[in-house]
Amino acid sequence: MTTDNYTSPLSSRYASKEMQHLFSADNKFRTWRRLWIALAETEQEFGLDITDEQLTELKEHIEDIDYAAAAAYEKKLRHDVMAHVHTYGDCCPTARGIIHLGATSCYVGDNTDIIIMRDALRLIHGKLINVIAKLADFAEEYKALPTLGYTHFQPAQPTTVGKRATLWLQDLLLDVEEVEHKLGKLALLGSKGTTGTQASFLELFEGDHEKVKAAELRIAEKMGFERCLAVSGQTYTRKIDAMVLATLSGIAQSAHKFSNDMRLLQHLKEIEEPFEKNQIGSSAMAYKRNPMRSERMAALARYVMIDALNPAVTAASQWFERSLDDSANKRLSMPEAFLAVDAILELYLNVASGLVVYPRVIEKHLLAELPFMATENILMDAVKAGGDRQELHEKIRQYSMQAGDRIKREGGDNNLLELIAADPAFNMDLGKLTELLWPENYTGRAREQTEEFLAEEVRPLLARYTGELGLTAEIFV
Repeated sequence: MTTDNYTSPLSSRYASKEMQHLFSADNKFRTWRRLWIALAETEQEFGLDITDEQLTELKEHIEDIDYAAAAAYEKKLRHDVMAHVHTYGDCCPTARGIIHLGATSCYVGDNTDIIIMRDALRLIHGKLINVIAKLADFAEEYKALPTLGYTHFQPAQPTTVGKRATLWLQDLLLDVEEVEHKLGKLALLGSKGTTGTQASFLELFEGDHEKVKAAELRIAEKMGFERCLAVSGQTYTRKIDAMVLATLSGIAQSAHKFSNDMRLLQHLKEIEEPFEKNQIGSSAMAYKRNPMRSERMAALARYVMIDALNPAVTAASQWFERSLDDSANKRLSMPEAFLAVDAILELYLNVASGLVVYPRVIEKHLLAELPFMATENILMDAVKAGGDRQELHEKIRQYSMQAGDRIKREGGDNNLLELIAADPAFNMDLGKLTELLWPENYTGRAREQTEEFLAEEVRPLLARYTGELGLTAEIFV
C-alpha cells in the first residue's frame, strides 16, 4: 500500500478485485496485444506476407509487458499506443515490422474499451442476479407480515414487508433488462482506419472490398463478438459510453432508493442492515447503530448518477470523425463508474443477505395507526346496524381529530376506538371494534401480489442464471 500519493478509494476501499482487474493496466495492455495478434493472424489468413514465426513470437510475449520501457517511450513520443507498439516490438524483433499493420490507435484503444465494458457488464449482471435472489427470498419469507405503508412518509394503508421488497426487486429487474439489452447490442469497433473509411486496409488487400469486410468480421470473432459497428469515424460513437453509463446510473438509482428506505426503516427500528459484533456506530455515542452500509450505497450512487453526465457531454461535443477531448475524460469517468457500481452492488448484496426484521416493532407501529384506517369499516358496520351515515361520518371525523390531538400534544395512546365505543350512536362495544383491527384485513392483495410477482417474473429470471448464483459479499471497511 502506498501512502505518499493519491489512491482512488474505489480501488483501496470499495470495489471488488474482479472489477479492479478488468480496468487494470495488465488487462488493458494484454488486450491490446491480443488485438494486435488477431489483426496479424487475420492479415495472414487473407494473404498478407506474415509468417507463422512472427505470429508465434507475438503470442509468446502477450504478458511480459515492460512498463518502464513503455513509460520511457511515451515520454519521448507523447503517444501511448506507439509507446506500446515499440515496447512490444522490442521483445518481438522478428514481428516488429508487422505489429499494428494498417491500424490506427483506436483499433487497440477503442476495441479494448468495448471488450472491457462487455466483461464489466457481465460482472455487474451476475451481481444484480445475486442481489435479486437474496431479496426474493426475503420477500417470500415476509410476504404476509403486515406493516404500515407510507405515502409522503405519512402513515397510509397497510402493506406487507414482502410486498415492499417487491418494489425494490422490480427496479432491479428493469436494470437487468437494461444490462442484457446493452450486452446484446454491444459491437466491436473493428478495423476502421483513421477516419473510418478502411482506406488503409483496402490498400493492404489491393482494393478487394470483400476481403476488407471479411477480415474485420474475422477479427471480431477472434475477440468474441458477432459483429462490428457498420460505420464509424476513427472512434466508435461516444454515445455508446453515454448509453452504458445511463444503464449504470439506473442501477445506482435503484440502489439509492433501497438505501433510503433502509435508513428510514432502521430509524423506525423495524428493519436493520447487518451490524457486526465489534462494529462501532459512533466514536462518541457508544450505543449508536448507524446504517453505514446503506449510507455508503447512497453516497456512491450519487457519484455514479452525476458521473453519467460526463460521457453524455463528451458524445455531444465530438467533432466530425475524431477529436481528442474525450480521452482524458474517458480514462476517469468510465472505469470509476463501473468500480462504483460494483462497490454499490457488493454493499447491496451484503445488506440484502443479512437484513434483520423486528416484527413486534412493526406490529406496534401498525396498531398505533390502524384505528384510523379501520374507520371506513366501522362506518359501514354502524350504518348496517341502523345508524345515519352522514351523522356517523362527522362523529368519526371529530373523534379522529381528538385522538390525533391526544397522540401529538399529550404523547398518549390512540384512543379513537374508546371514543367511538362510548358513543351510543354507533351501537358497537369496544370488543367488537377491536375485532375489526385484524391487520391482515387491511393489506389487500399484498401477499398475493408478492407470490405472483415472484412466481411469474423473479423466479423464471433466476432459473435462467442458476450458474451465476452463490456470490457472497464481505465488507472490509
